[in-house]
Amino acid sequence: MKLKNPHVFLIVIYCLLYRTVCAQHIPIYLDENFPLESRVEDALPKMTLEEKVAMIHAQAMFSSAGVPRLGIHELWMTDGPHGIRAELNWNNFDYAKWTNDECTAFPALTCLAATFNPELAYQYGKAIGEEALYRKKDVVLGPGVNIYRTPLNGRNFEYMGEDPFLTSKMAVSYIQGVQLNGVAACVKHYALNNQEQWRQHINVELSDRALHEIYLPAFKACVLEGNVWSVMGSYNKIRGQYGCHNNLLINEILKKYWNFDGVVISDWGGVHDANEAVYNGLDIEMGTWTDGLKSNGKSTFDNYYMAATLFDKIKKGEIPESAIDNKVRRILRLIFRTSMNSQRKFGSLVSEEHINIARKIGEEGIVLLKNDKDFFPVEKGKYKKILVIGENATKPLTLGGGSSELKVKEEISPLDGLKKKYGEENIDYTMGYGSGPSVYAKEVASPYNADSLHRKALQMAKDVEIILFIGGLNKNHHQDCEAGDRLSYDLPFEQNKLISDILRINKNVGIVLISGNAVAMPWIKEVPAVMQAWYLGSESGTALANIISGDTNPSGKLPFSFPVKLKDNGALFFGESSYPGDNVNQYYKEDILVGYRWYDTKKIKPLFAFGYGLSYTKFEYGKIDIVKKNFSKDETIELKIPISNIGERDGAETVQFYVTQSKPSVLRPEKELKAFKKIFLKTGETKYIEVVIPVSSFAFYDEQKQSWIVEEDKYIIHCASSANDIKNSVSIFVK
Repeated sequence: MKLKNPHVFLIVIYCLLYRTVCAQHIPIYLDENFPLESRVEDALPKMTLEEKVAMIHAQAMFSSAGVPRLGIHELWMTDGPHGIRAELNWNNFDYAKWTNDECTAFPALTCLAATFNPELAYQYGKAIGEEALYRKKDVVLGPGVNIYRTPLNGRNFEYMGEDPFLTSKMAVSYIQGVQLNGVAACVKHYALNNQEQWRQHINVELSDRALHEIYLPAFKACVLEGNVWSVMGSYNKIRGQYGCHNNLLINEILKKYWNFDGVVISDWGGVHDANEAVYNGLDIEMGTWTDGLKSNGKSTFDNYYMAATLFDKIKKGEIPESAIDNKVRRILRLIFRTSMNSQRKFGSLVSEEHINIARKIGEEGIVLLKNDKDFFPVEKGKYKKILVIGENATKPLTLGGGSSELKVKEEISPLDGLKKKYGEENIDYTMGYGSGPSVYAKEVASPYNADSLHRKALQMAKDVEIILFIGGLNKNHHQDCEAGDRLSYDLPFEQNKLISDILRINKNVGIVLISGNAVAMPWIKEVPAVMQAWYLGSESGTALANIISGDTNPSGKLPFSFPVKLKDNGALFFGESSYPGDNVNQYYKEDILVGYRWYDTKKIKPLFAFGYGLSYTKFEYGKIDIVKKNFSKDETIELKIPISNIGERDGAETVQFYVTQSKPSVLRPEKELKAFKKIFLKTGETKYIEVVIPVSSFAFYDEQKQSWIVEEDKYIIHCASSANDIKNSVSIFVK
């Protein structure tokens, strides 16, 4: 056989031989065919002390160093529990003003939790991971899994509600979706960062039971089930020691008992002591406030606790080099999983798929709270004119709020969504109230004349058939915003007065609340309909218009309880020592009775219960089917129950399973959520829901034995549509 081009043949042979020879000289740490731990152990001894120290603290505001000499990549981090934040400057928090750093804004995590749909959480994480990958980010600083303890916490909108089981299930799916892309999720804020007031220093004191039963389970699930690759410490103290270098939380619980093999990253400015940072488990120090931050010199970030000072101490023999080797191992492991993972693809940014996911999450998360006389849906053509009142109908709500602020490609406002749905000529609008610009950690007076806005709204309300009031909170300081808690449970900017005045003129008013928190509703008995709409991101207006019009049936359920008044809340019941503390200490006096556990056990009726949410259709629950009634502690309980859609619209219902222990030896909540499942049913359709509940999940934490205990007892399993709407129950016995 005669070769057409023998030169090409020779070149191919040469390349194959060259590749074979070179492969023999590729270091193990660069060869992805070797096991991860082998690569880590091969790289570590090749590094100098200077390179190791450089790796364990920031080299830029959102980056930590690699080892260029060895071809080991750096790490790039990004804020982004709800979207990938715009690019910031190397040395400060000012925006870099790039033109290609826009993103998809996904609904806030309170909305995601309200879907009660782990599959959507997975899609959410996968999409946000793809956007991070496209922007060349290695670590997404989220999800947030701190527990909703009080409706005054300014950062509740970033979290997933009051129940540790719900939070765990949603967060694990989110993490798996993110990390599928070779991008690390960074679960935060570990732990007990449950308020923004005095967050930099407040010391939290609580029982071991509250710690293990309420505040740690979601973090534990993220590690053991989600295999999360990084964890961010919290600003506050826990039992006298800061969260970012807390020996109990990081060394004992996270790394020893949960066997976490990832990286612990400080919150920005969360490090306060060099020795504690070195010995108490912190791996990367980010954002510590030094006067070097504004400098452009070589030593810009050398003033950190784990930087130049630590290097000198190791050189002098005051601290052994081995003290930082484990940190470097963990960081190398993270780098090999992310920035040096050749299996990573390219990601995608603001794709149609991501927009559709954002809209879908928004639609499934919106909660219909009240709907007298079928006010909703407002079907197209039913009214000649719809009057929309409220600043939140037009205010950009992806701005403000602190580190979760986003620069979006497009944000469809509720007003724009309604105009597109009903026709521009059928919608009238007036602000009614005005807040001014969203500014983080700073109060800005409203530039609007409140009196004029109020009077105009009342004037326009007189002669219309229907009004949609779109109000709530926003992301201004002291509302749903980082670095400051709410100052009141009421709606701001005199919205309650405006709503009451409108109702005196026109009773046909539907309230749409956009917020990440519960709010007081003194007008609730007078208004026919209320909808909780959260912060819905890029597709806010589309999702909301689809629900309001009935094109989509609402199926969201509340991930936290709405108290009638603040004193009904467990954290606030005990006064300032419990919340917000005395500026030094605070004591979690409600203990394990957080959220619905408090309302149930203390027989306090909430305004709206955990797990509550209405639909445009009706569901009927059958009897629980259970194979047997006696179980040992290591068994699982299999249940099934028929659910029927007996209404006139297709829809979805979230079936919730709670467990009550009959005669516990210690204080236990009236009931606790142990399983849930969302089911989609066409009108007239019946399906069986099947769930598996491990008997081990019935355990409480024994403070004396420091272990989990399942007591021999009778337990009652409740099937419910919310925490205060039990449909039927079945008793079992655990030996």
